[in-house]
Amino acid sequence: MSDFQAVADRVEIEALRGEFTDAAMMCDYDRIASLFTPDGVLRMPNVPVELAGREQIRAWRERREALVALFVQTTHPGTIRLDGDTASGRAYLQELIRLRDGSSHLNYAIYHDRYRRTGEGWKFTERVYEVRYLDHSPLTGSAPQTADGPR
Repeated sequence: MSDFQAVADRVEIEALRGEFTDAAMMCDYDRIASLFTPDGVLRMPNVPVELAGREQIRAWRERREALVALFVQTTHPGTIRLDGDTASGRAYLQELIRLRDGSSHLNYAIYHDRYRRTGEGWKFTERVYEVRYLDHSPLTGSAPQTADGPR
């Protein structure tokens, strides 16, 4: 693999991770599902949830919206290890979550990822969410209000 190809692969994988964060913030589970291979898996052991395949990933939206009132995720670059048409990596994240039952979460977590190059570019084959720190203190902030209600 050329150095140029390795750089291009890393940029594309980082863009894939950025798309995931944006889609999660926008609650766009059609887009999230499209970022995985057809047999890809999203695992969130602490929730606990395991979503296998694009249909299950897409269907998570309804459950998430029923549970979550406020969700803010900030993802930071981590590692990428290339191995031909596959790769693995980690991304680090912080989340603020307010559930509809009134409970709150501030957490720091890691995504443990596996990727595959496809005809449509790099896709997740597996994304595993591991919480490293969790704070249940009530969140005192709220979404800014507009004339039409919360943004």
